[in-house]
Amino acid sequence: MVRTRTAVVAVALVAALGPVALGGSAAFAGSATAAVGTAAEEEVGAVVQDGGRLTVPAGEEGPVTLRFTAALPAGVKGPVTASFELDTWLTEGEAGSSPVSRDVIRSVCAVNGVSYGECAWHMPHHPPVLHDPPTRPSLDLPAVPAAETLAYTVTLDADQTAAVLGRLNALVELRDSTGATVAQGTLGLDFVAGTPSADRRGAVHARDKDGVLWRYEGTGDVARPFGTRKRVGGGWNAYTAVVPVTTATADGRGDLVARDKAGVLWYYAGTGKPSAPFAPRQRVGGGWNAYTALVGVGDGGLVARDRDGVLWRYKGEYGTVYGPRKRVGGGWNTYTALTMSGAARDGALGRDEDGVLWKYNRWGPYPSPPFQQRQRVGGGWNTYTAIAGTAELGRDDRPDLVARDRGGKLWLYQGAYKPLSGLVPGSARTLVGGGWNAYDLIF
Repeated sequence: MVRTRTAVVAVALVAALGPVALGGSAAFAGSATAAVGTAAEEEVGAVVQDGGRLTVPAGEEGPVTLRFTAALPAGVKGPVTASFELDTWLTEGEAGSSPVSRDVIRSVCAVNGVSYGECAWHMPHHPPVLHDPPTRPSLDLPAVPAAETLAYTVTLDADQTAAVLGRLNALVELRDSTGATVAQGTLGLDFVAGTPSADRRGAVHARDKDGVLWRYEGTGDVARPFGTRKRVGGGWNAYTAVVPVTTATADGRGDLVARDKAGVLWYYAGTGKPSAPFAPRQRVGGGWNAYTALVGVGDGGLVARDRDGVLWRYKGEYGTVYGPRKRVGGGWNTYTALTMSGAARDGALGRDEDGVLWKYNRWGPYPSPPFQQRQRVGGGWNTYTAIAGTAELGRDDRPDLVARDRGGKLWLYQGAYKPLSGLVPGSARTLVGGGWNAYDLIF
């Protein structure tokens, strides 16, 4: 039996998708187009998705709206219950570097214009519970009175980890008060990488020649990796070295240490406020002029190279900030540049006198050695006057690196995975922009 109904198809994306335009991603453009009302043949017992497959950005773009209608047979007794199930067995922890989080998708539901508030998602257990049958991700839709046609509106607010779901279908089933299936159909959902949340995007700091510190927050779009710079404050030319000891992120987190001209080391804790990213400084202690390089190694820890090329490790400790040092080894004078490798937990990078870049993967917490055996990244890095690791600036959940050449141009190297070496700067670079010679320090 077929009856003709008019299905009005609304805009697929909510107006809150402003960040998509900022990111400039063409991948979402099709989802932002409003479809016009059309007449459609609806078979009784069928579920029809309005507007075709829906693109769901996994990130900060905000919720997108899924709309579908169900044509019920005559005489259906309510309440009518419904759910849909994604056709994937993917569970938490099976996505490599981007595991699916427990609240990967959040949804609010409405039926025939009546809001029913938040709907419950069910994600498979990880690890699977013993003797429980395997399950797929599913969503419970609200129980509603029976009607000839039920029009469902479901928002999908997906976090960054949902990108691994990719292109999939969802089977929708509606059941009457006896539990019998009265309508069913398939919905198309395409999960794509969206803008990472601010706590996952990197931030870079740069000090100009007047001693003013500026902050560049990552956008999540490698075509335009930084937003407009923000002034942190003046007086930073009092320091001969400033280095991050935990990863700087766009949400205002990340600690650093700064050594003044008298050799006193100061600790700046991150505040989590992008407008004022650092708390008032705390004095660590004197004698730090003995070192020619400082690098953060995660957990607030620090390694320091002395004038003889010996590397020392300092454990970060609450209150005293740094505990006793431990000797790592000699020969570190071979490097003309040392920097954190994007994320503090990931290790360090060193450029030697021949311009070869080496990666040191992080080994473990104090007092173990800080690094594993070094791995060669590649040559030609002596063309740069500044190198700084940063957290993710794109959408691949990998730490990146920026490097300034002698002409003042800043280049972005996205992180890449290589066997043995792990996460390292990739071979391809992207121009960020010029004018970076205005800064005498980039970190």
